[in-house]
Amino acid sequence: MSMLTQGFERPSGWAERPALISRERKAQLKHFALRALAVLTMGGVLAGLIALKTAIYVWHLHA
Repeated sequence: MSMLTQGFERPSGWAERPALISRERKAQLKHFALRALAVLTMGGVLAGLIALKTAIYVWHLHA
């Protein structure tokens, strides 16, 4: 049997099984993911502002 088609003969009953993560846990994970995204976004904005300030400083230094 080929390594690529080895798992295809299993029945598809696994698709009907109940969710492994509870609704409360899913809500917690969603809240955490949104907070992480917000922190990363703020970090990106801060890095952009630092880069802009540095570029203005270097531009005035050579003028």
